[in-house]
Amino acid sequence: MQTIQIRDAKAKFAALVDAAEHGEPTTITRHGRPAAVLVPIADARRLYPDDRPSFADLLLAFPGGPEVTFERDQTPLRDIDL
Repeated sequence: MQTIQIRDAKAKFAALVDAAEHGEPTTITRHGRPAAVLVPIADARRLYPDDRPSFADLLLAFPGGPEVTFERDQTPLRDIDL
């Protein structure tokens, strides 16, 4: 794995993407400390799978499911002078 400073990564971005396409990850540093890693898409998919549920699926999985009902607060609203 090669390591490159962020300023150089900006200048050589296309070459870094080409290297990632050929399976070579690159660590990008900022002020001498690792800040990011550019990895091949296959590695990224393995690390961050897309099998996360959608927001709608999470809502439907709410305990009790869609048949749960909530009661509305029936207290009268206060009077407002406009």
